Amino acid sequence: MLSRLQITVTRKLDGLLQGDYIGLLPGPGSEAGESREYRPGDDVRRMDWPVTARTTVPHVRRTVADRELETWLAVDLSASLDFGTGRMLKRELAVAAAAAITHLTVRGGNRIGAVVGSGGAGAGNVVRLPARPGRKEAQGLLRSIAGTEIRSGRADLGALVDMLNRPPRRRGVAVVISDFLAPPEQWRRPIRKLAVRHDVLAVEIVDPRELELPDVGVLTLVDPETGELHEVQTADPGLRRRYAEGAAAQRAAIAGALRGAGAAHLRLRTDSDWLLDIVRFVAARRHARTRGTTSRPARVPRPGSEGS
Repeated sequence: MLSRLQITVTRKLDGLLQGDYIGLLPGPGSEAGESREYRPGDDVRRMDWPVTARTTVPHVRRTVADRELETWLAVDLSASLDFGTGRMLKRELAVAAAAAITHLTVRGGNRIGAVVGSGGAGAGNVVRLPARPGRKEAQGLLRSIAGTEIRSGRADLGALVDMLNRPPRRRGVAVVISDFLAPPEQWRRPIRKLAVRHDVLAVEIVDPRELELPDVGVLTLVDPETGELHEVQTADPGLRRRYAEGAAAQRAAIAGALRGAGAAHLRLRTDSDWLLDIVRFVAARRHARTRGTTSRPARVPRPGSEGS
């Protein structure tokens, strides 16, 4: 299954994300590039004073994104991710997201590592996979993530993210994959701390039944993290409305907390074309970074225009 997933990721991402590789979350970089004329909104700290003095026209220095990045994944595989009513389980989507991110980053000698939380508190429920370069090593990392056994209970997402802060590392990319159902006060501060030094991407895994309830009569629900049973009368329109409102408020709170912590936010659903959602996200960030320069943004086809 993992082999088929990697083939799908490779074919679709390479087919849709054309152009030079500039990273999953292209930052300002560290290598000096060519200069161009200053435009309103440019960072004045990037002023190229020698060129400005020589031409008498303000110039800023463009920089090239570092190609030897170190990317770390924090993958939350709490029991709440062992659920899904769409095309796949949330757990499977989390692994798929990790595969796509690995494919986008493990190029040109880039290293990728991961910490995986599998439910419950304590170091015994966390697996650390060291960062190594190479596709073979990346495939081994994905096999380890996919083979992680989900245990009962909820992983401490804040502690999991904190593991990416220790030991301190050179600037790179940190990706947190979770449903973020733990209270934001648990993980907001660790993500904010991580974002001080690294480009942070939060991948939120969502199932449609977490957003709204269908009208299917009496529904028996089991909390996968506590084992508690709940019977819900879904024929009640008032209950379905309150559920949808509460779910919308919860997701808005998650999005606000991630934005406030300085993380880029990508939401993936188990009932949607998650690869196309990733393509749109990466292309939008490329366009935002290259707008106003000579680089051309990646072209993203409309749904249904690409091959299967």
